Amino acid sequence: MTLATPLALPRGAALPNRIVKSAMSERLGDRDLAPTEAHVRLYRRWAAGGAGLLVTGNVMVDSRHLGETGNVALEDDAHLDAFRAWAASTEGTDAQLWMQINHPGRQSPRFVNRAPVAPSAVPVEIPGTFITPRELEPAEILDIIQRFAVTASLAREAGFDGVQIHAAHGYLVSQFLSPRTNLRDDAWGGDDARRRRFLVEVVRAVRAAVGPDFPVGVKLNSADFQKGGFTEDASMAVVAALEAEGIDLLEVSGGTYEKAVMFEETVPTKDSSARREAFFADYAARVRALTSVPVLVTGGFRTRAGMDDALVSGATDLVGMARPLAFDPDLPARLLSGEAEAARPVKLSTGWKLIDPMIQGGWYQAQIKRLGRGQEADPKLPRVVAIWHYVTHRAA
Repeated sequence: MTLATPLALPRGAALPNRIVKSAMSERLGDRDLAPTEAHVRLYRRWAAGGAGLLVTGNVMVDSRHLGETGNVALEDDAHLDAFRAWAASTEGTDAQLWMQINHPGRQSPRFVNRAPVAPSAVPVEIPGTFITPRELEPAEILDIIQRFAVTASLAREAGFDGVQIHAAHGYLVSQFLSPRTNLRDDAWGGDDARRRRFLVEVVRAVRAAVGPDFPVGVKLNSADFQKGGFTEDASMAVVAALEAEGIDLLEVSGGTYEKAVMFEETVPTKDSSARREAFFADYAARVRALTSVPVLVTGGFRTRAGMDDALVSGATDLVGMARPLAFDPDLPARLLSGEAEAARPVKLSTGWKLIDPMIQGGWYQAQIKRLGRGQEADPKLPRVVAIWHYVTHRAA
């Protein structure tokens, strides 16, 4: 098995190789929360870069609840032509394009949402950024489940090749899964089985809406790395439930806004994982032993040797990369051809915890914006430009 080996998914879809451009928030939506020509240019560039699967950034299922400025939302056919243009961006290539569908829940900043909702009224522990959410009523929970289904159905109508339900990184589905953020004691919380019910019902509703032959994936936390939160053992039970629902692909990740291990250079893992590049390799190996669902691991991959090792060892079926493709969109093709042995190194850290997240977030967003304009990425983009982009784009 190599990076170039095709992969057949359970319900008939086939990926041309094992490299995935995983989700990054593009923040290129217009004032009506619709995709723009920048989305088309960006994904046309990524599709030409050689990855077999491209997963979009957040597409919100409810326009009232956004994760950040620049998001897009798909809840009716008002802007379906714009989504069709986005879906068509991969034409002429072998790449598949899947839409990531999401609801932010409590992780909706105060500058975009003054009335966030969540399973329970538990605030995000980041001072000054978030408002304490209101606990959802049972009828509202059912409404959100149907919103996921509607968005998935519209994604298929627009021409996307699949959907990925975002159940990681502390967004709404992840909030239902965690005993730290789900304090309910009704049909939607109180024990692990009831906490995972929301995700299971979302998957069922989406599958019913898109039919049996349309790929449905899930992005799931291995854990949220917080005391009293979602654990690996609880996650394993979720994996078993998802296999029973017939999902096509499971992407493994970890963390929340409060503990953003998905963006760190190291994460709390066993010693065996420390010898691998992938952040969540040990967890993925446990998943592979439990389920036949194809597994995608994203986070930490930088060298072809590390990617090959993860594939050959059986720790993962697909290799996901995100940030490296923001400034090197041709990296998949160069890895597949043997021209490249690793992603180009980028050193952004200053060692100052206060500004490093601003530098990193702004730098990669600036690169995405350049690609969306039809420009080439700039690996030498100065840190001061990244901070300026972060500050101005955050409040846009």
